[in-house]
Order: sequence, then C-alpha cells, then structure tokens
Amino acid sequence: MKRLLAIVISLSALMVMAADNDDALYQQKLVDLGTALFFDVTLSRDKTQSCASCHDPAQAFIDWRGSPVGRVASVGNDGRSLGDRNAPTLSYAALIPEFHQNSNGDYVGGLFWDGREPDLEGQAGGPFLNALEMQMASKAEVVARLQEHTLFPRAFKELFGEDVFEDVDGAYRHMTEAIAALERTEFFSPFDSKYDRYLKGEYEPTEEEELGMTLFFSDQFTNCNQCHQLKPFAESEGETFTNYQYFNVGTPVNKALRKANGLGPDFVDRGLLDNPHVDDPAQAGKFKTPTLRNVAMTAPYMHNGVFNDLETVVRFYNKYNVRGPARDRNPDTGEPWGEPEVAENIDIEKLESTPALDERRIQALVAFMKMLTDKRYEHLVQ
Repeated sequence: MKRLLAIVISLSALMVMAADNDDALYQQKLVDLGTALFFDVTLSRDKTQSCASCHDPAQAFIDWRGSPVGRVASVGNDGRSLGDRNAPTLSYAALIPEFHQNSNGDYVGGLFWDGREPDLEGQAGGPFLNALEMQMASKAEVVARLQEHTLFPRAFKELFGEDVFEDVDGAYRHMTEAIAALERTEFFSPFDSKYDRYLKGEYEPTEEEELGMTLFFSDQFTNCNQCHQLKPFAESEGETFTNYQYFNVGTPVNKALRKANGLGPDFVDRGLLDNPHVDDPAQAGKFKTPTLRNVAMTAPYMHNGVFNDLETVVRFYNKYNVRGPARDRNPDTGEPWGEPEVAENIDIEKLESTPALDERRIQALVAFMKMLTDKRYEHLVQ
C-alpha cells in the first residue's frame, strides 16, 4: 500500500517534466497519472466515489464498503443506487485476454462478467458513465471535470499534447489508458502467493494444502481445473486459475439483492447473452470464469454474490454429485439452494463428471485456494 500511495505523491513530478521520448519514463508517468485518477473522487457526479471505492487495493481490489444487503454489488455515487452484479476483483485483470471466440467457437475473455468490454481501457471507462455507479452524464462532463482539477490539466497536456482536451473522445480514452497502465503494473499482479512460493521451493504446503492441490489439478477426483486452469501444471508459473471462458453453472437468484435493488422477480440476468456482441440464445446464463487468485479475499461469490463463504461455493458445486438431503440444501442457511436463474444451458456434463467430495476433501480444496492469496493479504485470511 505504501508504494501505491507514494506513486500518487509522485504525480507532482509530472508538473515539472520536460518533453521526453524515453518510453520507460513515459510509461512511469502514465502509471503515476493513472494512480491519481484511480483514487480521485472528483470524477463522480457528487464527488464522492473513485475507482478505488469499488476496487479497494487494501482488500484485493473488491468493494469492501457494504450495501443494504452486505458486500454485494456496489452502492452508487448517490449512496442509494445498487447494481445487480458483484464488483469483480481487479487482481490479475491485466492478464484477461481481449474478448473473442476461440477455434471451437467458445467465447473467451473480455472485461466485466459478460465480457462486454474487450480490454482494460474499456473497463476503466465504464463506471464513470454508469447510471448506477459514478453517474456522470457524458464523456464531455468527465473531461470537463479533468480540466477543472488542480493537477490533471497540465499532466494531460505534457503527456498527450497541448490540444488534448479539444477532442473529448480522445481525452477520455487517454484517461482510460492511464488507469489501465496502472492496472497492468506488478502491484495488481504480483504472483507472490504461497502457491507461487511453493513453485520456487520457498514454501512447504501443509498436508491439507497438499491434498487440496492434488484434488484441484486432478482430472479424476474434481473438475475444478476444467474451468480454473489455463496452463499445463508443468508450466504453472504465472497461472491465473481461469480459462476465461463462459459457463452456466446453475447459480440461483440472489433474492435479497433483487429486493434491495428493485429489479423484481421477473428480471433475468442473461449473462453473456447481454453482451452486445453476442446474439446466440445458447449463451444465456453464462458468466466468465473468474480468477481464483485472492479468492479467499473476494467474498461474496458468484456473479451476483449469492454465496458468502468459499466453502459454500465448493459445496454448491459438490451438490451436482451428492445424493440425498445434502444435495438439496445450502448448509450455511439450511434453506434450499434455489432454482437456477437460467435453467437452460447449464453445463451438466462438466458439473456431474466427478465423484462427490467428502468433508476432508472439501476442506482441503478450500485450504489450497487460500494458498492463492497474494502475500500482502495473507494476514487477512484465516
């Protein structure tokens, strides 16, 4: 955290920099500007909210503030507006590929739960104009706020040219480029968890963690790696624990959230099908597989925050292979799991492809996933 705050302070260097063609220096100045933008609240309608409000670097870049239904979705700049999806972590977001279809025709990558923005720059620019988030009326209004700021006008001109504000779309894009430059730094993707240290021979897993690791990467005992593994195990350095593809796993409606945000019982979040670049009905109910990096820090879980505990998520997946009463009820609430929001397109073949997990193996998987916590957050994970 200290380094990030130091970068904010170093923005003052932009005020005195001379024209310089050195790419490394330019990139550092771009990151400095992106840092200041990331923490600046004046770019929201009522000047109360910044990017960091919903992506807190002290909490693995998620929204830690809470809402009328707990840490689910994000309360907007007005203190009342509430969305319908969980704010994804920005941890390792720089490694998400641009939205595309692979050789099998599967949709891959993109930012947000439905991949509607192809890259980090697109994601960075979205919340400013979202009516439920920072609530600015237009790009022109955001650019006007930039020009009113005590630091940004000169910084933009020195980085992007004296006439940068004459083109509103161009100035807005430069703003998102600076924020994306920050998000591409090692601070967001340090790869220094216990798992990474284990790969380097610097950490000895516990017996429980070792079992969880074996189960996770197994094709026989679990199906975790079918969605949450990008590279072969032998090449696991830099593994992000997601294939960035889209699946419908039968996630139930978060009824408490729907009641709080007023969308009502008839609203259906169609996931990938709500992406403006997708018109195939077979994609309804599919959401992008999230990274498991820092997963112990990023509760609540699923796209709508319907589960509060990591162990509950494992048990939810396990229900597809369990028989008897345990299959039908969420053990944390004692209530039924709930019907899938989109009942069609559930990937039953994957979900029912492995044996049921016993209690020991459930706990071992959770222990392994806790190993994926960045070093600076380890003291926050129990």
